[in-house]
Amino acid sequence: MSYTAAVVEGYSDVAPQVRRDGGVTTVDARGVYYRRVNETVRQAISDGATHLVLTGVNGQRYIGTGVSAHGVRIDVHGTAGNDLGMLMDGPMIEVFGNAQDGVGNTMNAGTIVVHGDAGDVLGYGMRGGHVYIRGDVGYRVGIHMKAYENLVPVLVCGGKARDFFGEYMAGGIAVLLGMNTQFPEEPVAGSFLGAGMHGGVIYVRGTVEPWRCGKEVGIFEATEEDMATLVPLLRDYCSAMGMDFDEVTSQPFTRLAPFSHRPYGKLYVPL
Repeated sequence: MSYTAAVVEGYSDVAPQVRRDGGVTTVDARGVYYRRVNETVRQAISDGATHLVLTGVNGQRYIGTGVSAHGVRIDVHGTAGNDLGMLMDGPMIEVFGNAQDGVGNTMNAGTIVVHGDAGDVLGYGMRGGHVYIRGDVGYRVGIHMKAYENLVPVLVCGGKARDFFGEYMAGGIAVLLGMNTQFPEEPVAGSFLGAGMHGGVIYVRGTVEPWRCGKEVGIFEATEEDMATLVPLLRDYCSAMGMDFDEVTSQPFTRLAPFSHRPYGKLYVPL
């Protein structure tokens, strides 16, 4: 075993065990250093695998990072580490557990479904695809999300969020339901909701106190046009999570949208 961080962290620096059964490739990640896990996943996809099942995952990061392959599915059993699906372009990742920080970081296309809670900075710079979280999320979720050409990123969180949800959003759709939460007595979002937002839209199930929002955003009741956009996304989310669509839509939604596409322009150019 080479002297790497794997030794320090107590992970094995050898390739994980792989089992192939029909069309499913199972990778045993238990106790295996993250680089070895990801090398194995990429090699399996390169060899033609389209359905991978990762078992024993315990914080290994970068799963699915940089993978560009449509029609590939990766099931993760355990807790996925940081930057799950970063720079991903196409695959479907489903996590049967929690996920740490950076889910969907700069993601281009594909779908990530997490059947638990997730950490901070989800969807950072996300340009396309869908990220669905069943439970609560942390701080600065949706920061710098942006639409790119015909791509519109979508982030749906079923629980509650901490401060700076949707910070500096430039495009895309972020949805906060406040339902599947560990913190029923707390507000649906922390402070500075949409701070610095200059594009895209945030939908919140229920009402939002104005003082929680960044000064750059306006607060509106969701219109029929808004719901025409939102309903297909919620149906897809409910299907992925096994939730009741009628219950999710039993309360009205609030739309947050920016007043200006250049909220800080006067700081950099003469009046």
